[in-house]
Amino acid sequence: MTELTTDRLLLRPWKKSDYEPYADLNQDPAVVEHFAGPVEREASYDQAEYFNQMIAERGFGFWALEVRETGQFIGFTGLSVPSFEAHFLPAVEIGWRLAKDAWGNGYATEAARAALGYGFGPAGLDEIVSFTATTNLPSERVMQRIGMTHDEADDFDHPRLEKGHRLERHVLYRIKRTQWEA
Repeated sequence: MTELTTDRLLLRPWKKSDYEPYADLNQDPAVVEHFAGPVEREASYDQAEYFNQMIAERGFGFWALEVRETGQFIGFTGLSVPSFEAHFLPAVEIGWRLAKDAWGNGYATEAARAALGYGFGPAGLDEIVSFTATTNLPSERVMQRIGMTHDEADDFDHPRLEKGHRLERHVLYRIKRTQWEA
């Protein structure tokens, strides 16, 4: 299965040893602040299995993210196909979720650039999107750093959240292959 490397990071298929730290990450209130809530342990394990299945089937997915120097698992970064209905779908999204102790090191940006390179290279994609709740300014900054652009007209209410939920409104960012190559 596909692996990507950067100067400091390895984006790789998931190992069973990633499941516990991933479940811990999904229980951290700071990490899930901009999500609907914590993810139960079993659901976290199921997600990791699903992520590996998508990597095997598509050649891309949400790869486990490891610091090369230490071998420490710090979260995930990668490409995925959203499974809900929205005006901008079908599309491939780029996303990330990192453990709090990995924040502030530029890891999300570094790994996202590698994932974009794979998306516009071997995967042959023409456009990649990213979205997050309007409250998630750190993720928006990553989107901007990797060259994605935002048009307020693309913003949407996430269909998996109840009307009026504090995270319902989402921003949408895009990047085309031509922008990436420029």
